[in-house]
Amino acid sequence: MKTRVARLHATRDLRVEEVDTHMPGEGEVLLAMAAGGICGSDLHYYQDGGFGPVRVREPIIAGHEASGIVKALGSGVSGLAIGQLVAVNPSQPCGHCEYCAINQPIHCLNMRFMGSAMRLPHENGMFRDQMVVPARQCHAVGGNVTAGEAACAEPLAVCLHAVSQAGNLAGKTVLVTGAGPIGLLVVAAAHHAGAGTIVVTDLTDAALARAPAMGADVTINVARDGEALAPYQENKGKFDVVFDCSAAGPALRSAFAAIKPRGTIVQVGVTGDITIPLNALVGKEIVWRGSQRFHAEFAQAVDLISSRTIDVRPIISHEFPLEQAIDAFEQAGDRTVACKVQLTFKQTD
Repeated sequence: MKTRVARLHATRDLRVEEVDTHMPGEGEVLLAMAAGGICGSDLHYYQDGGFGPVRVREPIIAGHEASGIVKALGSGVSGLAIGQLVAVNPSQPCGHCEYCAINQPIHCLNMRFMGSAMRLPHENGMFRDQMVVPARQCHAVGGNVTAGEAACAEPLAVCLHAVSQAGNLAGKTVLVTGAGPIGLLVVAAAHHAGAGTIVVTDLTDAALARAPAMGADVTINVARDGEALAPYQENKGKFDVVFDCSAAGPALRSAFAAIKPRGTIVQVGVTGDITIPLNALVGKEIVWRGSQRFHAEFAQAVDLISSRTIDVRPIISHEFPLEQAIDAFEQAGDRTVACKVQLTFKQTD
């Protein structure tokens, strides 16, 4: 049985090809993939051949945020039904290493993560028409949400985990730097967690225009109006919590200036080595905390999307069929108009 895939061979060398697939075995399901979002890491693979130390060293099928329709069930599978829409959790911790043993599966030493070039051989992802996956990775989607909304469960899970790293947000004043898909979903997650006032910064009006629908109270285009942040930097800072989703040096420096003493910066965006204002970190006793991926938050994200308690529709900007994968990746690289660009897949009987 053949299925089409979008496979990256080298920088900007993305090809739609056919590969073999198979019927599901014990504990597995066959999915007709429905929608798959292009993440920042996918875009880095395409544009730059990787990010930081993670490089594409062999052809890889990308895609780690996706939904599909259950087409066939392997033996021993329960709780799923033919025709059901599911969101696929791409994270597969081993369950037995030292970090899994202490309930820190995010840091699993043997983590398999769909669509990742971190290990060799690479772990292929979900940009394909059909795919067999472990049933335990499939989370049934309820309500009347679309496949595109369901495919946003993975990035929302990242953001729910990031928000959990900040502690109780009830009534807190929050800054989110970077209004890409992750920044906007952090806004939604912070709003859901009860944040009092949420300020969002970015360099483009198109990105900021989506922020109010996700829960932002104030938006600032720092490329045009950087001085608008000045009042938030008075008297050692006004923000209780900052979520840095940009990983840009200027944004981080602004964050350190605008956060209150003993405030918390949650680092969500990633980049290479950068210069930080160490004196501010020490002098204001700032807590600067990293946030990586998710675990239990994936199921929470599916529930929040299914009920539209968090409505992800404002971030979905473009859809392309799989055969136009190159166009989709090029569109995703244009932040003046694009937010979350998704691929759609061919449905067969």
